[in-house]
Amino acid sequence: MTATGLPLQLLRLVSPSLPVGAFSYSRGLEWAVQAGWVKDEAGARDWILGTLEQSYAALDAPLFLRMMQALQRDDTEAFGACDAWLAASRESREIQLEDRRMAEGLCRLLKDLGLSSPWVEPGKLSSYPAAFALAASHWKVAPEAALLGLMWTVVEGQAAAAVRLVPLGQTAAQRILVASPDVITRSAAKARALEDDEIGNVSHRLAMASAWHETQYSRLFQS
Repeated sequence: MTATGLPLQLLRLVSPSLPVGAFSYSRGLEWAVQAGWVKDEAGARDWILGTLEQSYAALDAPLFLRMMQALQRDDTEAFGACDAWLAASRESREIQLEDRRMAEGLCRLLKDLGLSSPWVEPGKLSSYPAAFALAASHWKVAPEAALLGLMWTVVEGQAAAAVRLVPLGQTAAQRILVASPDVITRSAAKARALEDDEIGNVSHRLAMASAWHETQYSRLFQS
């Protein structure tokens, strides 16, 4: 079912109420605030949207598209290989755990909602984009729309974390979300254009922040 071309099932997948525990994670943003790298609205916007365009669009997004395509042609080997590739590329143990736990949460939900697939069994998937691809494919959401939705969840989750961490007011967070569609669209186009040997994450600050967060003295978030 769609409304003016928007897949309504996608709205369920991008809803903050989706029970996958996304609210528990900041993906290194908590350390970035602690270190003074992010201290105001402008810094939060640059961190969130910059990480999306320079890191997520170069790794998660192109592998997500490949996983969607693999599911469309029922290529379980390619789907599993991309999931493993993404898991092996994570910057820190915390982000690996975050990815795995969110994937497990979504897979449990899919199983409870009646999806019969070996991929929803515990421990089968290692990355949240893989679980999101499985859900989007099950509900017949087109890969392009699903990618935009997945990227939106990243921005929205980071903006919500920034409200608590920087801290930001709700209006400031909304300004970041208002600024995000152009960046999301650009990032999706970048992901579509990448060849296999061009896929990779080179975000040094994100890697440092996510690793240092593991020993941060006081924490609100799990990553």
